[in-house]
Amino acid sequence: MSRRLALLNAALRFGTRPALARMRDPVLARAVMERGARWMVRAPPHLLALDGPMGKVPGLRVSAGRVAPGHAILHLHGGAYVAGSPRTHQAMLGRLSRLAGLEVFAPAYRLAPEHPFPAALKDAEAAFAGLLARGYAPERIALGGDSAGGGLAFALLARLCAAGSPPGFAYGFSPWADLTGSGASIRSNAAADPMLPAARLADVAEFYLQGHPAADPGASPLFAQFPGAPPVLLQVGSTEILLDDSLRLAERLRGFGTAVDLQVLPGAPHVCHLFDGWVPEARAALRAAAAAIRAGLLRPGQPASAGS
Repeated sequence: MSRRLALLNAALRFGTRPALARMRDPVLARAVMERGARWMVRAPPHLLALDGPMGKVPGLRVSAGRVAPGHAILHLHGGAYVAGSPRTHQAMLGRLSRLAGLEVFAPAYRLAPEHPFPAALKDAEAAFAGLLARGYAPERIALGGDSAGGGLAFALLARLCAAGSPPGFAYGFSPWADLTGSGASIRSNAAADPMLPAARLADVAEFYLQGHPAADPGASPLFAQFPGAPPVLLQVGSTEILLDDSLRLAERLRGFGTAVDLQVLPGAPHVCHLFDGWVPEARAALRAAAAAIRAGLLRPGQPASAGS
């Protein structure tokens, strides 16, 4: 573990985690996340983040340098379904764009508690359809997300697989894939996780579910079906309370014959990628993700689409 990662974990343990444990107001959580995003990630040179709708869903179109035409990343931001936005993640997405050489689209899906399940999933579906309407072929789109956005991405992936139009690649950074809270790591890593307070997980999930069954595959893709899914990358920290979400999601996907690259990052906090530019382990994780996404989409012998 690098010195910078150790310092980051200490700052999260004594600053962020207690604050999250005390926080009860989702609106306040949004404001805190917006402020925190200003220092979490260093934006890359030549970052271009333009407002642009994906179908009927507002969002950002992010790039940083040259990008491969006809290919795109659709990234669903994290924030426990109650906070976060494309703007909070634009620096990380800019770095992902620069490393992968691909344009990133990030929809501003509706947030709970004002818009409970399945509003976010409907918006994610609409955003994917919006990329298709722009001319992107589904196999030229990488679908992914971080934390709650990672869970949302795999819920959408299941629907796309059922419809016979899966993307060309899928990924998750510390995905929250099981809102039932049945993962053993929620208890076994409760003391070790430097960022997320395990005691608040069920309360936060209920902001989104509002009485809807947590085991619904649209809310908890751990229980979804993935016939014909594309190759998948999962990255998660070894001490996260959500570690088992990734471990079990990988097993679930492999049960459908999916090629899964599961990377457990030693000592990394929840969605360490947000700290790229500050922590070498975060840069390594994001670089590995970018390489996997690019290789998954730009396979030899596949014709380019007309997306713009």
